[in-house]
Amino acid sequence: MKALSDRLAPSSVATVYQHTRSVFRAAEIDRVIASSPCARITLPRKERQTVVPLATETVIAIKDAMTARVAAMVTMMAGTGLRPGEAAGVTVDRVDFLRRTLRVDRQLVQTRAPSFGPPKTQASYRTVPLPQVVVDALAAHMAAFPPGEHRLIFTQPDGKALNRDKVVLAFRKAAGAPAGTRLHSLRHYYASLAIRHGESVKVVQSRLGHASAKKTLDTYGHLWPDSEDLTRAAIDSVLGGRTIDSKADQA
Repeated sequence: MKALSDRLAPSSVATVYQHTRSVFRAAEIDRVIASSPCARITLPRKERQTVVPLATETVIAIKDAMTARVAAMVTMMAGTGLRPGEAAGVTVDRVDFLRRTLRVDRQLVQTRAPSFGPPKTQASYRTVPLPQVVVDALAAHMAAFPPGEHRLIFTQPDGKALNRDKVVLAFRKAAGAPAGTRLHSLRHYYASLAIRHGESVKVVQSRLGHASAKKTLDTYGHLWPDSEDLTRAAIDSVLGGRTIDSKADQA
């Protein structure tokens, strides 16, 4: 764990540990080994970082800097809040262009040969509304690049599943991307837009596929308007510009 911690972020170390523990646990159950070595392991502490959403101008600049094969994927992620694996795994049959919805029930797993796997959590199974800008971007993309294997919408030039590592690298190098920008930053951007336009915690939780409202609040709570601001706005919307009856003042 110490060696991994020197190279990877705490969350990545935890992911590696979980997969390794599962392998050794299976080997222990099958009596291939006497006992799992994954015991009494202390994982590095995760430092909570405050989410600072990308500016819209930055998202557009990044999209314009990407190759034509994945530019629409940036638009889709910014307009739906999908995780990178969910976005890479979108197939034609998951998109309902008539109802403008997208069904999320799997993700593309970055194995040696990319394969489909279940979403991150049970709550991640969801149907996401598609804004018209995303519908138009997907339609234009599919006209220019016909779906590839498994009817995947986003593919490599040979029609095979995307290599997400290459997409991530191109995204990080895109013009206008601040240091530390990740594909996941588009998910934060989507959440910030939903919050800015008045969506509730439960709606944002549902759209993002979070397992709990606590997860949503822990990540984005600072983006919701302060309760004092809401109170002022509520009173001003009713009393602003109106004269309060003098009798009511005396009551």
